[in-house]
Amino acid sequence: MAETNAQETPVQQQEAAAEENHIIAERRAKLAALRAAGVAYPNDFKRTDLFGDLRAKYGEMTAEELEAAAPEVACSGRVMLKRIMGKASFCTLRDFTGDMQYFVQMNEVGPDAYAAFKTYDLGDIVAGRGTLFRTRAGDLAIRVKEIRLMTKSIRPLPDKHKGLQDTELCYRQRYVDLIMNEDSRRRFLIRSKAIAAIRSFMLEHRFLEVETPMLHPIPGGANAKPFVTHHNALDMDMYLRIAPELYLKRLVVGGFERVFEVNRNFRNEGVSIRHNPEFTMMEFYATYWTYRDQMDYTEELLRSVAVAATGSAVLNYQGHEIDLSKPFHRLTPLEAIRKFAPQYTDEQLNDAAFLRAELERLGGEIPVDAGVGALQMSLFEETAETKLIEPTFIINYPVEISPLARASDSDPQITERFELYIAGRETANGFSELNDPDDQAARFKAQADKKSHGDDEAMYYDADYIRALEYGLPPTAGCGIGIDRFIMLLTDAPTIRDVLLFPHMRPENFKG
Repeated sequence: MAETNAQETPVQQQEAAAEENHIIAERRAKLAALRAAGVAYPNDFKRTDLFGDLRAKYGEMTAEELEAAAPEVACSGRVMLKRIMGKASFCTLRDFTGDMQYFVQMNEVGPDAYAAFKTYDLGDIVAGRGTLFRTRAGDLAIRVKEIRLMTKSIRPLPDKHKGLQDTELCYRQRYVDLIMNEDSRRRFLIRSKAIAAIRSFMLEHRFLEVETPMLHPIPGGANAKPFVTHHNALDMDMYLRIAPELYLKRLVVGGFERVFEVNRNFRNEGVSIRHNPEFTMMEFYATYWTYRDQMDYTEELLRSVAVAATGSAVLNYQGHEIDLSKPFHRLTPLEAIRKFAPQYTDEQLNDAAFLRAELERLGGEIPVDAGVGALQMSLFEETAETKLIEPTFIINYPVEISPLARASDSDPQITERFELYIAGRETANGFSELNDPDDQAARFKAQADKKSHGDDEAMYYDADYIRALEYGLPPTAGCGIGIDRFIMLLTDAPTIRDVLLFPHMRPENFKG
């Protein structure tokens, strides 16, 4: 690939594009010859071995032991390196488990196959049968007896020394990024392991995995601006899911007392290093738990998943050591403010006028119709949130910003709610669920009033959910974990785009 970036001059970019076009033309000529000779894209090779499996099975054997065993293998992969040396040549192939050398000799594969091999390009997908052996340098390799081109690569790969370094190209052309960059492959392998470990942990604790709708007639379960679409057959507007919460709690009403869903959510919000309009969460609910039980369980879950996915509960993230093996901290919002901004007095932190003036000075958000509790939370976001590097549960949120959480029996102004912060950003949100249908109806009405006054992120009134609560929701606690943000932590990724295979971006030809 003739890679271009912002540092290149227009002339350099034109030269690179011309070079790439020339290479593509040469490769298309080779493809035309393949078509003329027969089947250009054959599909009759049966792979029996993977490179990583061969290394695991034979990696400790000596050259003599391998020669005696002479294991016959059939492998395939993408050509990443090729070195022609007269009548004997090497190439390095890559499959999804790793790399392996092929040792190709004319007297083994025959003159026609060897001549064809010499025309193969980097990026071609090649199959081979042969015998495993160890080279003079001590490397595991395959002495090829049969070699075939399975897929012709028309576009050239990036330079092997530079790799694919343009960050935007990595996001737009993830397929090339995965071919070239070991860090990217490792990151998404860890993501896959982590999600599998989450499911395993939940199932071990008798949670039932369920699926709820992604198209909602009423968006609910979170304060967020939804994406709107239209269902033609029903002739009605619908909303892409912003959260599965209300559907999951309907299932708890129905008797499924422990449920979870690994789900895709959609929120029509800004794009940043920690926000993507489409993202993955895991939400779960358990009866007869409180938010404190949920905190204990969430801590155990994340610790277990980190070990399963990376081999350790101690992580290095952007220069910080994050130790998930230690008990997580627990602070109220005011305790967190006092810890990181001790200059504020108790009187100031409970004075709405002071809080508004201070937030205006700091350039912070002042929510619509905010009371003292919401203003305190905005000040927390300005003064403490990004400083919560070690895992910390922020607990006891104000009622006015927690429309689905149960109020504390000892203080009706706060809810039994927590948010987990790691490396300065929210990773999980949970609470004891509000199961009083009259209280929930009143909170929905308050949210609807906010929406009528211009708050796009306020909730709608969901009459069917109130009806479900009227049948009886047992005491329940729920939690949502942002999987993308947790994967950022596990893989030391500075931005959410690094852990999304296909992050949303403007079109390539966007002029803006």
